[in-house]
Amino acid sequence: MISRHRLASSVLTGVVGLLSLTACSGSDAGNGSDATPDEVFAAAKSNLDETSGVKLTLDTKDLPDGVTGVETAEGIGTHAPAFDGTITVVLSGQAFQVPVIAVDDKVYAQIPLTTGWQDIDPADYGAPDPAQLMSPDKGFSSLLPATTDVEQGDSVRGGTDNKEVLTEYTGTVGADTMKNIIPTASGDFDVTYTINDDEELRSAKLTGVFYQDSTSMTYTVTFEDYGTDKDITAP
Repeated sequence: MISRHRLASSVLTGVVGLLSLTACSGSDAGNGSDATPDEVFAAAKSNLDETSGVKLTLDTKDLPDGVTGVETAEGIGTHAPAFDGTITVVLSGQAFQVPVIAVDDKVYAQIPLTTGWQDIDPADYGAPDPAQLMSPDKGFSSLLPATTDVEQGDSVRGGTDNKEVLTEYTGTVGADTMKNIIPTASGDFDVTYTINDDEELRSAKLTGVFYQDSTSMTYTVTFEDYGTDKDITAP
């Protein structure tokens, strides 16, 4: 018959072992444990290119004064390719939130003070075709293989209920690639990516000169709900 002392000792040993295992998995888990940044970027690009759709958000807190450009964007992007969401555009210092649907190489918007949907050219507002943002060749995933001088940061717990292991990677992207995101981008851009332990790109912080005759600014992009299915059609 097991004594109380031996039973308590066994329980304590088991708890200590479990905590040690958790601590090791938390510090060693993540993209950087045995994969190179190039391998992680390739996997993250593949995951974004192959998912049916994601929830995208783009936001800036420092759009330069006097610039006509995108302040925020939020919606569902799919590989149709298509986009359904809202874009907040700043015109003459005033922000306008515009519902947007992009599909079949056309962009439709509900322009303020007008009725119904209109076929627009997003370049008139300093924006790309939102559907293009999911393109493997010209969308957000195209930034990853174009990133140079990559440095890997620490892995930390994050995401919903801290269930994910997130690793940061920093580097530089040239204007030729960044123009796919904002057509008027110029110069080199500092980038910071956050990639989870499932090798999914979760966020991208992009800093540089996005608009002509303006100062450097930062866009933060997030990617959520991988595997989203949405049938986006023209209005």
